[in-house]
Amino acid sequence: MEQKKAKAKGKGKLHAPRSKLGKIALNLAVTLVVGFIYFYVSLPALNLQSSDFYFFVGLLCVVYIVCAFITSGFHLEGGKAATVTGGVVNIDGGKVKEYFRFIKSQCLPIGILLGVLIVVALVGSIISAPIFRAGSYRELLDVQELPAGNFAADVAEISFDEIPLLDEESAKRLGTTQMGTIPDMVSQFEVAGEYTQINYQGRPVRVAPLEYADLIKWFTNRSQGLPAYIVVDMVSQEVQVVRLPEGQGIKFSPSEPLNRNVYRHLRFQYPTFMFATPSFEIDENGDPWWICPRVVKTIGLFGGTDVSGAVLMNAVTGESTYYESADIPQWVDHVYPDSLIMEQYNYYGTLVHGFINSVFGQRDVKVVTEGDNYIAMNDDVYVYSGVTSATSDQSNLGFLLCNQRTKETKFYTAPGATEQAARNSAMGVVQDLGYTATWPILLNISGQPTYFMALKDNSALVKQYAMVNVSQYSTLVATDASVAACETKYVQMLADSNVIVPEALPQTSVSGVIDDLRSEVVDGNTRYLIRLRGDDMYYSLSAKDNDVAVILDLGDAVTIDHAPLPEGSAALILDGYSVTLDRKGR
Repeated sequence: MEQKKAKAKGKGKLHAPRSKLGKIALNLAVTLVVGFIYFYVSLPALNLQSSDFYFFVGLLCVVYIVCAFITSGFHLEGGKAATVTGGVVNIDGGKVKEYFRFIKSQCLPIGILLGVLIVVALVGSIISAPIFRAGSYRELLDVQELPAGNFAADVAEISFDEIPLLDEESAKRLGTTQMGTIPDMVSQFEVAGEYTQINYQGRPVRVAPLEYADLIKWFTNRSQGLPAYIVVDMVSQEVQVVRLPEGQGIKFSPSEPLNRNVYRHLRFQYPTFMFATPSFEIDENGDPWWICPRVVKTIGLFGGTDVSGAVLMNAVTGESTYYESADIPQWVDHVYPDSLIMEQYNYYGTLVHGFINSVFGQRDVKVVTEGDNYIAMNDDVYVYSGVTSATSDQSNLGFLLCNQRTKETKFYTAPGATEQAARNSAMGVVQDLGYTATWPILLNISGQPTYFMALKDNSALVKQYAMVNVSQYSTLVATDASVAACETKYVQMLADSNVIVPEALPQTSVSGVIDDLRSEVVDGNTRYLIRLRGDDMYYSLSAKDNDVAVILDLGDAVTIDHAPLPEGSAALILDGYSVTLDRKGR
């Protein structure tokens, strides 16, 4: 009976190892196991400027303290507070302060470390706040402010056959469609969700790696890696699934669940580095790489986020090299994330007269508009965005243009429409058709800053294109089913409005006798295809814009003004501007 009472009395108590060193060893062992699991999964940087580091160390402290409670015989009786009696933690009197007494007697170094972490994090956040360091935040981005005239000089005019036609959504749709035509891949792999816009061999393209369709597909294909990547030409809309040589598949990617995961591989190689999201790129030889920008804090402990360089990781072998910003190879396009650039410009624009003015009064305060896009120039990719005043929602003050490899930044003063206002203007022209405009691309057309966008139907298929003048966005709006015709209309509008001189129109003329005459209907508009005797070229003319086109016959002598043939082009159809009947055939 007494033995049963003794058992009952001791029931519910977890007695710790009798040796104090044994308790400490057990506590440390459990803490290390939990810490390793957390580190492997969450991958915090071991860096005092990383908030993840403080959470990680704080978690280890809490785990150790909890283990110390348990190994000291912690148990609950009726929900009261804990005390320590004879090496056993019991409940006594409902006083929470007894917990702290236990920490002081059993876990003093850990408690001190936890307290120091909290104090350092709080103090670091305060001294890093923009309210105290407004000047430092404004200096994060060095902006060269230029007049509008410099835009035409800096941003080269491109011909219509070089204009990027695809937005990211359309590129994804084309990439997914192309994957569906390759049976041996589509059942095992998918196209990754992120497409990176780069310059590849002088062409603007979007690239994306494949990823494993699920965990089972990873298990059966991991030895060979991902066999291909997608390249979408933004001008020609051609899609390539580029197969890698046998045995040289992409073995390091975000879809890898274990050690070959890009983030985990980076963390084990560079445990103290903080990284922005890696971007997928290919070099001029078509070899796949991960570009991993290294993030640093330049103001106080946690403020002034910037990029100091990048790790270039070979996606096939996992070999990586760190480059400082000034030494990054020319073929790399994405080092400074566009979100970081927009954040830094907002500091530059809002803190112009200090923090208080950025909240109250807002004199001379400027911010970027709601979206951004990319321009390919000089073998680099530039991110651009409109800049507006803090109180404006329809008009821009100018444009921000930033090189994503070097962070060279320019602001062009060019008052006009925001990107959204330009979209609305373009959609207003075709409102009867219900088309939706993509986010605009900023182009130089005849020396004029111009928004270019595709117009899509409800099925997200491109039906027309639009060009909207930045400064006169409500009146100078051209739309057409082809880019060349849209550009022709737009340039003609510029000439008719005396924005440019008529001689700026890119055109040439040809005369001859009609040898072949055909017609087609595009979106309800009739277009005539005319071939002259002795010429292989067909000239496309809209009946809506050329009344004489509907009365033409074989044998008629005509003069056609048309777009010039692009150098090196093998086109068989050119857009015509106008047609003149010289003599009726007999």
